[in-house]
Amino acid sequence: MSPKSFKLSALVVLAGWLPLISAAPASNGGDSTCRKTSVAILGAGMAGITAAQALHNASVSDFVIIEYQDRIGGRAWHGDFGKKADGSPYVVEYGCNWIQGLGNTGGPQNPVDLLAQKYHLANTYSDYDSILTYDETGYSNYTDLIDEYSDAYDTAAAKAGRFLVQNLQDETMRAGLSLAGWNPRHSDMKKQAAEWWNWDWEAGYSPEESSFVFGVAGDNLTFNQFGDANNFVIDQRGYSAIITGEASTFLAKDDPRLLLNTQVTNISYSDSGVTIYNHDGSCVSAAYAITTFSLGVLQRDTIRFSPELPQWKKRAIQNFAMGTYTKIFLQFNETFWPEDTQYFLYASPNTRGYYPVWQSLSTEGFMPGSNIIFATVVDDESYRIERQTDQETKAEAMEVLRQMFPNITIPEPIAFTYPRWTSEPWSYGSYSNWPPGTTLLAHQNLRANTGRLWFAGEATSAEYFGFLHGAWFEGREAGAQVAALLQGRPCVQYGDDRLCGERIHYETLTGTSPLSQYSILNGWAVSSLYDGGDD
Repeated sequence: MSPKSFKLSALVVLAGWLPLISAAPASNGGDSTCRKTSVAILGAGMAGITAAQALHNASVSDFVIIEYQDRIGGRAWHGDFGKKADGSPYVVEYGCNWIQGLGNTGGPQNPVDLLAQKYHLANTYSDYDSILTYDETGYSNYTDLIDEYSDAYDTAAAKAGRFLVQNLQDETMRAGLSLAGWNPRHSDMKKQAAEWWNWDWEAGYSPEESSFVFGVAGDNLTFNQFGDANNFVIDQRGYSAIITGEASTFLAKDDPRLLLNTQVTNISYSDSGVTIYNHDGSCVSAAYAITTFSLGVLQRDTIRFSPELPQWKKRAIQNFAMGTYTKIFLQFNETFWPEDTQYFLYASPNTRGYYPVWQSLSTEGFMPGSNIIFATVVDDESYRIERQTDQETKAEAMEVLRQMFPNITIPEPIAFTYPRWTSEPWSYGSYSNWPPGTTLLAHQNLRANTGRLWFAGEATSAEYFGFLHGAWFEGREAGAQVAALLQGRPCVQYGDDRLCGERIHYETLTGTSPLSQYSILNGWAVSSLYDGGDD
């Protein structure tokens, strides 16, 4: 949504896997009373389903997917809300909502966009220029501050590219922006709102809590590689339709390899196998396991590992950040806000990030006539709001709307809801963020395997953390590598690179990561060399 800058001199598209040979039966260790399988996949979100698909494509059909919930999709999570004219409910997305970085004609293609095309997922263009700005007195035009931020971001982003290439120490995004000329006073609430619109809304965290180098690189590798457009998913099947659609290509209806409503409690792992114990008393013994648990779940220690995860792995898990992104939905009996505008930015007089961004779903191209509008909060405001009752949060949201539209008599909403991500035991948060001062090698420890226990998901993606396509890439890679190990093949071809054996990890970390280490071995498959420029 904000301009992305430091330039990419080369973009290597992640190519498909070479044809894989059939798998031989695997021998499993573990409890003799447990169900036996070659691979246990923990989680049926995008990463889990993609990992299973990679195994299937490699002729490994002996796998089991264990899912906490009663559905496929993970954090692609939707719910029924409000009413249509015929009395049926609308479907709104509590989780991921955008296809981010649509592919360019003839250029690299975002796999999520390709899946959206394949399954005819209804989505519409998000026009970030379609915005009106407000404060506590009503309409107040400060869109020039959004442009001012964007200019500073361009300058900062170019420097972030040089930091990466020259192996310079990372800093906070706040430092990068400040040195580029953007350093709003805490009391300048309109500038704070403009910054929230451009940064927090996407990162899920403030500039103070975000990496300068990897915050910029993460945006760059998606929006400069695939394209800078974002499309908002409005499909009434839910965003998860693309995940269930892919699952249906290799899973039959009521497939015994898919265990829904199954909560993992303990995982025993070694160099000879993995055993998963579940809340219902069942267990699965596998030659390998791929966990796609969210970073939030791993950080909560709700699953016990035997032996305990090594210190290098635990340090990586706790060092990365799991953010919360909360959408608050209201439906009214009329659309009292401008119907031709997509976004409304509110600058609270007292609190940064207080119900700052509102989006109309009643606008043409979205859900016209729905009379639905929703606000988004992140980080500390998410945690605060998610601890409140619906009534408390609704009262706050209504007060903001009445400040934004002081000359309109705004009725009470006829429907109101929002998710509480921080208390969902299958996620404990929305998506990950890269904190400042954390190197690529530290991130590699997050994604490295421990024995025959492998890890995948959006958080393990060095290039696309926080994005749904990050989960897709990581699931595919983990599934293909585990298939190769099962089949006794030393290496897997991945684009122009070869991945051989287990993933590397680092017992000792240094303060920076030299450019030579930005390779497929550390989860960095796309070249991102800066092509020069002035400081």
